[in-house]
Formats: sequence, structure tokens, C-alpha cells
Amino acid sequence: MRIGLLTEGGYPYVSGDARLWCDRLVRGLGQHEFDIYALSRSERQEDEGWIQLPPQVSRVRTAPLWTAEDDGAVYGRRARRRFADAYGELAAAVCGGRGTADGSGASGRSGVSGSSVGSGGSVVSRGAAASDGVEADRFASALYGLAELARDEGGLVGALRSEDAVRALERACRAPGALRAARTARVPDLLAVAAHIERVLRPLSLDWYEDDGLDSVDLCHAAAGGAAALPGLLARHFSGVPLLVTEYGVQLRAHYLAPATVGEVPAVRALLAAFHGRVAAEVYRAAALITPGNTHARRWQERCGADRAKLRTVYPGMEASRFAEVGESAEDSGCADPDTLVWVGRIEPAKDLISLLHSFAEIRKEEPKTRLRIVGTPADGPAGATYLAHCKALAAQLFPDEAEGVHAVGDNPVSFEEIGGPEVPSLAEAYACGAVIVLSSVVEGFPISLVEAMFCGRATVSTDVGAVVEVIGGTGLVVPPRNPRALAEACVALLRDPERRERLGAAARARALELFTVEQNIAAFHGIYLEIVSHSPVRRVLVDEEGEPLPFGVPAEAHVPGRWTETRLMATGRPRWAAGAPVRGTAPLVAGEGA
Repeated sequence: MRIGLLTEGGYPYVSGDARLWCDRLVRGLGQHEFDIYALSRSERQEDEGWIQLPPQVSRVRTAPLWTAEDDGAVYGRRARRRFADAYGELAAAVCGGRGTADGSGASGRSGVSGSSVGSGGSVVSRGAAASDGVEADRFASALYGLAELARDEGGLVGALRSEDAVRALERACRAPGALRAARTARVPDLLAVAAHIERVLRPLSLDWYEDDGLDSVDLCHAAAGGAAALPGLLARHFSGVPLLVTEYGVQLRAHYLAPATVGEVPAVRALLAAFHGRVAAEVYRAAALITPGNTHARRWQERCGADRAKLRTVYPGMEASRFAEVGESAEDSGCADPDTLVWVGRIEPAKDLISLLHSFAEIRKEEPKTRLRIVGTPADGPAGATYLAHCKALAAQLFPDEAEGVHAVGDNPVSFEEIGGPEVPSLAEAYACGAVIVLSSVVEGFPISLVEAMFCGRATVSTDVGAVVEVIGGTGLVVPPRNPRALAEACVALLRDPERRERLGAAARARALELFTVEQNIAAFHGIYLEIVSHSPVRRVLVDEEGEPLPFGVPAEAHVPGRWTETRLMATGRPRWAAGAPVRGTAPLVAGEGA
């Protein structure tokens, strides 16, 4: 099977999102052939290069999302009219749609006559729901219209940043029924929105969809939603290639929860939320299957329009062998220090180390010998370093250096350490040095550090956020977030009961080995690939430049009766629109080059 793996800001680059699980997936499915189509997020990421690719990666094609160089496409009068019509429809669907962060929009257009009373007594508007469906179809038609224009004319970058695009946005914002927040948008706001839309829609201008590109794969697998999935949408639209979408972090959720940038006004935020909502809805509608990484992500996808029948939960796969020695030793000899709590992760406000430090102050009142080891590095940017400095200052204030006698050197019971230091040479050693692993987050997706602790056979105390309860499954203690007293009581209970710690740790390790290994992840995706291709294979009739069928161009198994897609003619010559390079992306690269 030939898989088109679609990524954004990650694999095959050395740094970025979804790099590890994509690499493990590709290496684990050596019986398949992979073509990588990667969108890069920064010049620095491209300069860092690729990881070493396995032999089953036949080629890699990349394109930048961080630069906005004009593609050089010059539109004639008819093309400009096509663009104006399609972009106007897209802008109208964004500005007039429902399902946004503030819930405004179509509610003002639906009358009482289109309403019904639900079982709970609430009024449910059938007219509003129907209107939302119409707007979704409107957005999809406009999106594919723009893609067809880019295919015919050679690109959209210049057009999407043009004055015509800004005027179309302005008309949509001023139209009756537009979002309330959008009506206040000024010209600088519209310019910012147009630039963001152009960046997200840049995959529409790529030359990836014909001439032995994504049209020749059996399945497109998007490693995320948003821009990463757009090439898969177009491959499905142009060539009928089925699309699989995996989201371990829901893109739309991340956009909603992202802090506002300096100077970002409500109109910009509302328009971008509506736009990303429309993109997500179309990706979910077009996908053959959607694989969230946990039930928490699954609920978000359902809320954002995903069909429940298409959802298959596939937990992320992690390397259990890295923690095997620590986990096995925990079963035999217990932990290194029965009076130590350990926190592991990236230091940032969402992890709520402030509450953890206040909780530790309560723990020290009950168990004075207890120590807290915080192992991790600050998040990128000045905010992470500032938060770390604030936590260190609070720790120094709450816990002055203590000494056993008047002639001894004082020591603070809270330490801040990094992986690779003399005290914590490896990640496994970080978990091995404590009796209880603590997670104090207020926002969390899939708690990777918690799974790592489970592989190490450690008892855990966690806050009830994200997928924590689903991951723990009764093998650890869970408390409400932002509740230092509850966190302290749970930690004290485990510190005082070593037998209970041992039982919970053993159960946690058994659960992690059953659910969260690389092997189960690979097996799940192997089965999903076969399921999708068996239900919606791409049947092609290959023809030469003269239009005659190529001998043996269709494999024998393509003639087996089943639910086949529409037969498509594929010329082996280069299509007219691809005679020149639509974008300044890199050419196809042979695996291993630039790694």
C-alpha cells in the first residue's frame, strides 16, 4: 500500500510536532510505502534538517508556511472573476456562520417558527441547524473552487493577499446576519485576517495533486487537522483518494484556547475562530475515518462537527523499553527514596506549579521529611523563563533553607533540575528517584508524563483535567485542579502507605503496557489502513499520452467486486497548469538527502 503522510511543522524535520509518533508509525509499517508531504513552520526548522528516514519512505516533498513569496500567477479577467466569486462565498460563509467561540451568528436569523422544544425544555432551532449546514456547504464549494482556480492558473498566494480579498471580507462583515464581532472589523483587522487565511490556504497553491503526486497514493493520512489536512482534502476532491485524519491535539481546540496576541482585537479573533471552525468541519466531513488520541479529544471533535460513526480512538504509542529497567526494579525493590515527590514536565503556567508548591507546604506540615523534585525545562520564549523564576522565588519564600544543626549547611526541600544533569542523567532516572509522581496541571491533553510514570511502576497523584482519568483508569489518585489541599491530602495518603503505592504502581504499569505501547499503536493503524482502502479504494485507469490504456496499469485485485470509487483517467504526461512551478517549494527529495 502507498501512503501519503501529511504533516505540518513536524516529521520529517528534527524538531516540531508529531515527529516521534510519525517516525515510529513509518518504521513500524515496513510493508507499506510512504510518501511524505511536509509543511514547515519556520526557516529555523528547515535549516535544522530531517531525521534519518527509513527505506520505506520513497520520497519527501516540502513547502514552507512561514514565507509569503508571490507565486507569480497573473490572472486574466475571467480568472479574477472566478476568484472574486469563490473568495466572496468563502468570506460570506465565515462571517455568517454559527458554531464559533461566542456562539453568535445565525441565531439572529432563525425565527420561532423553525423551533422545537427538546426533552429538557430548551428551545432547539431547526432553522439555525439547517442554516449552519447550508453555510458549511457554501464554504466547501468555495474552498474547492479556489483549489480548482489554483490548479488552472498556477497559484493563489498573490490573489489571497490582494485588495480584492480584503474588500470581499469587508463586504461579508458588513452584510446582514454577519457575526456581531465581525461588524466592528476595521481595515487593519481585515488585512490581518486575510494574511492568516492565505497562510492556512497555502496548500491549495501547491503542485502536489497530479503528475504522480498525491493522486497516485492509495490513502492520505494527515497527522493533524487544519493546514496539514488540506492536501488530503484536495487529493480526495481531485482524485478520490480517501483521507484519514489523526488528531492527538485538536487543532480547533488549540486555537480557541490560545492566548490573544498583543493588539489582537475581538473582531480578528472571532473571524479566525469562525474560519478555523469551517475548515475543521470540512475536514471531519470529508475524512473516511478520524482517529483521536483519547476520549477527551474525541468529545472535542464531536462538538466541532465530527460524525461519531467515523471516530476510532487510537492511543499514542510510547517506547516502553526506555522505562523497563525502572519498572521491573519497582516490582522487586520499590523506589529509591520513599519520602520524595517528583514532578516531570515542561515548566509553564498551564502546569500550575504554584498550586503544587502551596500543596507541598501543606504536605511538609504532615510529613516534614518529604522532598519535592521538579524536573523539567521552561517552555520556549520569555514567558517560560519568567514563570520558572517566579516558581523558584516562591519556593525560596515558602521553604527557607533548612539545616539539621547549627553547624550544618542548610538545604531547600524543593529542587529544580533538568534531564541530563548529574542528579538526573536520564528521563527514567527522574521517575525512579521518587515514591509518588505528581501532576498538577490545569490544562492538559494527553498526559505523556503520566504514562511514563506508569511504565516505571510509580503511584501517581493527578488533577482531573484532559484525558487524565481515562489514562489512569483507577490506578492512581485524582483530585480537582487548583485545589492544593486536596492534592496534599492525596500525596500524604500515599506517602504513609507503601503497600498501597506498590499495588497502584504495579497496576499502572500493567495498564500502560496493555494500552500505550508503540506496538498497539502500529497494529491499530495497520488495521485502519486496511479498513479504509477495502471500503474506498482508488481505482484508476492509466493511459499514455495518446489516451490509450497502459498494459497492466491496473492491478488484478482492482477487479474484485466491492465499493469502488469512480474510475478516473490519469494521463502520464505533465498537466498544462503544472508546466511552471506554482509555488517556491522544494522539489521531491530522495529519502536520506538533507537528513
